[in-house]
Amino acid sequence: MLPQGFVQELLSRVDILEVIGRHVELKRAGSVHKGLCPFHGEKTPSFTVSPTRQTYHCFGCGAHGDAIRFLMENQGLPFMDAVGELAQRVGITVPDDAASSEDRARAAEQRAKRQTLSDVLSRAAEHYKASLKASPRAIDYLKGRGLTGEIAARFGLGYAPPGWRSLASVFPRYDDPLLVEAGLVIVQGEDGTEDQKRYDRFRDRIMFPIRSVRGEVIGFGGRVLDNGEPKYLNSPETPLFVKGRELYGLYEARAALREAGYALVVEGYMDVVALAQSGFAHAVATLGTACTAEHVAKLLRFTDHVVFSFDGDAAGRRAAARALEAALPHASDLRTIRFLFLPPEHDPDSFVRERGAPAFEQQVAAAVPLSRMLLQTAQDGCDLSLAEGRARMLAQARPMIAALPAGALREQVLAELAQAGGTSAEQLRSLWGASRPARHAATSSPVPRRAATRQAATLLDRAVWLLLQRCGLWEQIAAEDHERLAAQAAPYGSFFGLLERCLHDQGVLSRSGLIDWLRHAAADDADLIALLDRSSALHDLDGEVDALHDLRRLLLRLQLEEVKGERKLLAESGQLAGAALTRYRELDKRQAELNAVLAGSEAASPPQRAGRF
Repeated sequence: MLPQGFVQELLSRVDILEVIGRHVELKRAGSVHKGLCPFHGEKTPSFTVSPTRQTYHCFGCGAHGDAIRFLMENQGLPFMDAVGELAQRVGITVPDDAASSEDRARAAEQRAKRQTLSDVLSRAAEHYKASLKASPRAIDYLKGRGLTGEIAARFGLGYAPPGWRSLASVFPRYDDPLLVEAGLVIVQGEDGTEDQKRYDRFRDRIMFPIRSVRGEVIGFGGRVLDNGEPKYLNSPETPLFVKGRELYGLYEARAALREAGYALVVEGYMDVVALAQSGFAHAVATLGTACTAEHVAKLLRFTDHVVFSFDGDAAGRRAAARALEAALPHASDLRTIRFLFLPPEHDPDSFVRERGAPAFEQQVAAAVPLSRMLLQTAQDGCDLSLAEGRARMLAQARPMIAALPAGALREQVLAELAQAGGTSAEQLRSLWGASRPARHAATSSPVPRRAATRQAATLLDRAVWLLLQRCGLWEQIAAEDHERLAAQAAPYGSFFGLLERCLHDQGVLSRSGLIDWLRHAAADDADLIALLDRSSALHDLDGEVDALHDLRRLLLRLQLEEVKGERKLLAESGQLAGAALTRYRELDKRQAELNAVLAGSEAASPPQRAGRF
């Protein structure tokens, strides 16, 4: 939690030339320094750093910012990690003006625990690397897969010997609880009993260290050398490692992502390493789980173009559908997301080894764009020659269209969908506007909607103000309220989506710390910056106000506005019959329920401070 003005003070002490110079070769050119842009491939320097303004700017791709933003964009660091790294360089302590002494002690303990676990995993990684050098069988296996010693070293590959307790020779205490917590050792049986057994989780496997974007070892993947099962074995989830957030190879691929201009997402560790061996160093892999919205959001920190690669069999198609669902909320007009399906008998590794890199490049070039993938997914199982089939297709497409951000892409897809369904885009909007579909859940990106009414905008402004004052309130309201707020039109939906991401990455921040984080995360969104300026200029929250009660009442009023709006549209349509009449009666009943709840809430409400908010 950062006090007011700390970020500005930190930036005034930091030498941006020193920060960027660690990653980019800079040469003086008059009053600025120039170098090759780390954010896109170029041969002529267009990246400038101004020591007087303490900013950088690329005239090629438009990248711009200060030292904090550089670390966030170039290293993929969360805001607070970037602040902490810079503060450490200049020898100042990151303050915490709002946390209690107990909270600070707890946070320090958690940081120490994470560092200790990281040290344990790094030590294990060194052991596995040494074991690989001593195992001709493991070396022969990697050579048989076409891998060189150079590529093995780049990814830190290792080998877990076949013994049950090989790590006992690495750590002073094999019964250290940290080995279990780090996922390296398995314990069976009750503590203190003779029946309890401890043994290494990974045995006789090629070891793939999983690194965070900062390069720390946070877990492992192990592959058998023969036909044993399971073929791949991952570390369990730990305080350091959550499968739904991490991508194998992202740390190694950071520079290549910008040079290639896109990220290639595959399904296995060996695919990543083999593709890097063949010149595709920008490949990453999910970790034994379906692609999540968090995976997509993390990738989009580094590139605006993502290609998902799947096997062409039924399982690959199912995985592609899940990736499509995760990607839809992020598919803005300036981003490109495509889907590559290899022949059923191949994965990326086998395809490149059999047919070569040029053939794989052709496959990438022919990848299916997200718009076509959406239409194909909607048409699955539908006979478009029949009215029933076209209706089914439109019903299947509806939640996917709702998940797309507002913009030209969404309108283009809607038009193509309407044409395939034998209707017009206007008729489709009218049909879908009569009764809204269930909102599409999206953890890290808002699902846009039509512009808020004036009353709703006033309610949303107050919600923004409350959550800027007490961002921890977000975690005390229901998931459906998260979706409702993130589904609002810009800039409100953008704010609530970023707030959820901030709490996920940073935890609860002070008002000033949250505003600083949001300003960096939304530096290119003028409307959101204006909302932050407007909201941060208002008075502080009165300590006697029950902010949670206030926020919950506000959310009820927002629901009421939505119900009133839909009810009004139905009444004005002049078609209150059948399903429309049933829906109108449901809305009438829901409006009465909300009014009753609000009346009870009003009676129990504590006195509020006078003033606009």
